Amino acid sequence: MTFIDYISDLSSNPYFGAGFGLFGLGAGAAILRKGLQTSLILFRRHYMITLEVPCRDKSYQWLLQWMTLKGAKQTQHLSVETSFEQKDTGYVKTKYDFIPSVGTHFFSYGGTWIRVERTREQHTLDLHMGVPWETVTLTAFGRNKAIYFNILEEARQMALKKHEGKTVMYTAMGSEWRLFGHPRKRRPISSVVLDNGVSDRILQDCKEFINNPGWYTERGIPYRRGYLLHGPPGCGKSSYITALAGELEFGICVLNLSERGLSDDRLNHLLSVAPVQSIILLEDIDAAFVSREDTVQQKAAYEGLNRVTFSGLLNCLDGVASTEARIVFMTTNYLERLDPALIRPGRVDLKEYIGWCSPHQLEIMYLRFYKGETAGEEAKEFAEKVSKFNKNVSPAQIQGYFMFYKQASTKDILGNVKLIWEL
Repeated sequence: MTFIDYISDLSSNPYFGAGFGLFGLGAGAAILRKGLQTSLILFRRHYMITLEVPCRDKSYQWLLQWMTLKGAKQTQHLSVETSFEQKDTGYVKTKYDFIPSVGTHFFSYGGTWIRVERTREQHTLDLHMGVPWETVTLTAFGRNKAIYFNILEEARQMALKKHEGKTVMYTAMGSEWRLFGHPRKRRPISSVVLDNGVSDRILQDCKEFINNPGWYTERGIPYRRGYLLHGPPGCGKSSYITALAGELEFGICVLNLSERGLSDDRLNHLLSVAPVQSIILLEDIDAAFVSREDTVQQKAAYEGLNRVTFSGLLNCLDGVASTEARIVFMTTNYLERLDPALIRPGRVDLKEYIGWCSPHQLEIMYLRFYKGETAGEEAKEFAEKVSKFNKNVSPAQIQGYFMFYKQASTKDILGNVKLIWEL
């Protein structure tokens, strides 16, 4: 039998023909499926655009809030996010936000349909947040990346508007900054009464620094500014920094150098990733370190409190690896305890003494609390009586005295000045 006859017999065999046909159908289906998969991949690659936003990204919460209010607001699959909103009166109101839950959602933006997929990894944790790792993926037709830029910009503006007119406080958690407490209503800078010219000098210096970055660049000077407010306790150093941040529309990053676990590397990292438009505040800087002359004698008292070294702090403030476009405020009650290397020019560019009340401050504070036709004369009399005792008095003591006599008559207020030092 020739080979041709053998093939002819196989082709006439019904069992072989059926098997070959099934093989052909299977192969054809496999080729078709593979072709569809390849076509879909090519289509997604060239005619669709995808944006992945992980939960560690700063815009993650902005995007969820934006979708809640403007994007996928018609979705029926929600998860709750409870927050607290502080009113101007101090009353705290509980607020419930319903954000798109884990799953798939669709919404239209600018005439383009966008598919949103929010996923959560149950076995993977965000080590900094201590919560399951989440990702939001947006997919839309087209190749225009501007659609995602517009969405993220709208989300950012919405988040900024939420804190408009308020001062945001940040605290260091791990290797990042997080919101601390409720955003506070901005305190008018005029509400903090300092001696003549002190407030204006600090404010003008800050504004000049913020508005002239090119001046520093042209002269090769590092674009950063350091301030030191020193003076007795209760004289308004911290209050003024809070009011100044509100005036500049800045946030405040409170950094505790005595925190356990804070190292030189982490300190440098925190300073480099501080939120934009924020003041870095180092309060009571004298309590964090001893001077280099006293290090040997006081080593035992300070040993083990933290891992931040004095040289590490100096390098973070004005070293090779220190960041720019930064404003640092330091406060102390004991200027003489600070090492000269810490407060030299370049690390501290402006020092201001915030001290005991002057007659000018006493008059202004009196007029803030009490009004009337004769308030001006009463304010001068009050300042003269307080100054006559020749005793140092802080604005905190004066305010406490006024609060104690807030419903009293002028006679009682002016007649019991001695009680200022006893309350």
